[in-house]
Amino acid sequence: MKRITLMELAVLLTFSITGAQQAGEHALGSRKYDDYEKPEVCKSCHTRIYQQWRQAMMSQAYTHHWDEIEYFDLAVPHGEKVAMFKPVSDGCNGCHAPLAYLAGDVPPPRPEENSRANESVSCDLCHTITGIDGDPVNFNWISKPGQTKYGAKPGLKSPHHITKFNDVFTIAEYCGSCHNEQNPFGIYVKSTQMEWAEGPYSAEGVPCFVCHMPKAKGRSAPMAEEGMVAQHIFLGAHNEAKLKSAIEISIHPDEQEVPYDGVVSFQVELFNAKAGHKIPTGSVEDRILWLDVRAVDSEGKKYHLPVDKKGFDGEEYTIAADELAYKDMAVPLDLKNFKGVQRDGIPVGNRIFRMPYFDENGIMTIMQWNTRSLGVDYRIAPRETKLETFTWEMPDDIAFGNITVTARLNYQKLVKPVADFLNVPAEESEIILMNEASTTFKVYD
Repeated sequence: MKRITLMELAVLLTFSITGAQQAGEHALGSRKYDDYEKPEVCKSCHTRIYQQWRQAMMSQAYTHHWDEIEYFDLAVPHGEKVAMFKPVSDGCNGCHAPLAYLAGDVPPPRPEENSRANESVSCDLCHTITGIDGDPVNFNWISKPGQTKYGAKPGLKSPHHITKFNDVFTIAEYCGSCHNEQNPFGIYVKSTQMEWAEGPYSAEGVPCFVCHMPKAKGRSAPMAEEGMVAQHIFLGAHNEAKLKSAIEISIHPDEQEVPYDGVVSFQVELFNAKAGHKIPTGSVEDRILWLDVRAVDSEGKKYHLPVDKKGFDGEEYTIAADELAYKDMAVPLDLKNFKGVQRDGIPVGNRIFRMPYFDENGIMTIMQWNTRSLGVDYRIAPRETKLETFTWEMPDDIAFGNITVTARLNYQKLVKPVADFLNVPAEESEIILMNEASTTFKVYD
């Protein structure tokens, strides 16, 4: 009899759980909406978890205003004009409206039509996932709908469904199946789980849900025994409290006293103290994180301090400038002689922590599916400290006395010039203060 290796046994066990179900692009049209229970069915027993989900971005992945605009104004028309982007525009729904994708309902009806696509990433979708088909990327989860629901706890019983433990719910790859994305040109345009895998939290065995689904003592349903329950709140980039706790910042001058015609330098330290991935992560092409340093003299006059250049390749994209970008939006929007919009939309000279995405012409894009190359990765990695220096020659009108210098780390979920151009609601481009620090020095005659 042929002996079975451990690897072969693992494959057999995985197949016995997942069956021959389709994953990723192969799953398009393989199911019906009615194969999945509506979230309101789950609400009857899992009331608190349902309410958490309702307030989380998981329940708004399809209906969220920017996602709707990006999909219907950019992705869908681009797919209609360029054949290679049609599977991409369809595939957006694999993570944002997975039931619609499985049902072959692509593009789905717009959110105002209130179809089942609006359920976004629903309870039954997540808890019928039985495995991941290969390395996690591009919604390659495998879903097997039915009476059996899967989760991370063994030995649970329910009067409504069969409950089974599946160890896929205990690994970060489960999250990576949607939080890693590779575009048609082979570029990883989302890599949050991959960033985690390369960092210290992976080495320490701390997966995504430890931070994004923290556990608390309670009951998952009225009939359940009390225990530690994962909170289904999925806090991330759309939660101000989560953002404000992520990066520590400090600032200090090289000199405590400076003559009125002298020069002083400040060093700002930024430490990614909490996030298990780089900051920003996810839709990096949309995000902008920047450091703004300002001084106020004893008479109240205000001064803006630009960052010192470090001289690394691609640095020009990490310092705010009066430049245009995002010109490739002209194709899906049918614009003639379009020159683009402002690249940054923040004060010139500020340091930006980003990784630029470039189109075929080497111009920055926010359309990740059209990304042909990536620029310098100047984001802040897990437990990384970045040092930024600001050298300031005292201006002629500086007042004697104490000078206060404040460093502010600001964040926007979407670059404001893009948001304004596409009429995205203002909340998506509002400035969120992630952290700040101040220091003082004295100017003397």
